[in-house]
Amino acid sequence: MKSFKYLAMTTMLGSAIFLAACGGEEEEASNGTDGDATDAETSENEDAASDTSSEDGELEGQVTGDGSSTVAPIMEAIVEEYAAVQPEVQVSSGVSGTGGGFEKFIAGETAFSNASRPIKEEEAAALEEAGIEYTEVELGFDGLSVVVSQENDWVDHLTVEELKAMWVESGEEKTWADIREGWPEEPIEFYSPGTDSGTYDYFNEVILEEEDIVRSATLSEDDNVLVQGVLGSPNAIGYFGYAYYLENQDTLKVVPIDNGEGPVEPTNETIESGEYAPLSRPLFTYVKNSSISENAAAADFITFAIENAGDLAEAVGYVRAPQELYDEDMETIESLK
Repeated sequence: MKSFKYLAMTTMLGSAIFLAACGGEEEEASNGTDGDATDAETSENEDAASDTSSEDGELEGQVTGDGSSTVAPIMEAIVEEYAAVQPEVQVSSGVSGTGGGFEKFIAGETAFSNASRPIKEEEAAALEEAGIEYTEVELGFDGLSVVVSQENDWVDHLTVEELKAMWVESGEEKTWADIREGWPEEPIEFYSPGTDSGTYDYFNEVILEEEDIVRSATLSEDDNVLVQGVLGSPNAIGYFGYAYYLENQDTLKVVPIDNGEGPVEPTNETIESGEYAPLSRPLFTYVKNSSISENAAAADFITFAIENAGDLAEAVGYVRAPQELYDEDMETIESLK
């Protein structure tokens, strides 16, 4: 099992993430637990069912993924572009959050799992127990963006310490005046990704530092719910991926973050350089190795994804990774075919 680096996202290029020729049924995958002969047989049968060639030589098959809503714009763009190249391959990519995606990946239901954070030790252990080997592929970089309403005329920046004081549960209602002297004595309204989200996990790690999030926060796996919540009140604050901020920058105000060296706003340049710290992060998809070696459709799709991830990450508002990272990922995928 190989570990890699970091990725990105942007504007919605399609509607739901179901693309490909006819929107057929997703194939069911069995949950391998110990890599025995029965599991191998089942895997072979599934790959045979989803990997065929038509009479005119076009590739046919099904490829199923799931995972992060943050990664969704990149993967949606990849799926749409791929459908034009291989119209007989049905690719679907659900959006159940990073954690929910890994649950399906561990259960053997998906060929790839999109994630806005690195895989956790317990998830890696569960995959090992299930006999599923995988490869981590970087798609781009993201800058987790803190936003307020444009009606909010008092917040010009926040320090990392203020962010933590704001978002960690204290047992008492918090007002803006509690965070900085001179700000309004109005209750803060919080909007956060749900606990199944990799964005929540990342914010929990670098800002909350594993402490409980404020109980009054509205949690949702749907980033559009968070956008609408912040739009609805000058006292609201929220956070989500950079692409969702860019998509709504005409109606939301991004908050520069001061990590000790002055306020920094998320931009392509500050995210790629790491200057926008500590909220810059990589974006991934995790690929089931046996899908690459046994399913030509999956192998072709993932190859296409790596080849086009940088351009499409930028097209939807994220930041491309260095080319050498894509080259390393491609070399690993090629070795699995």
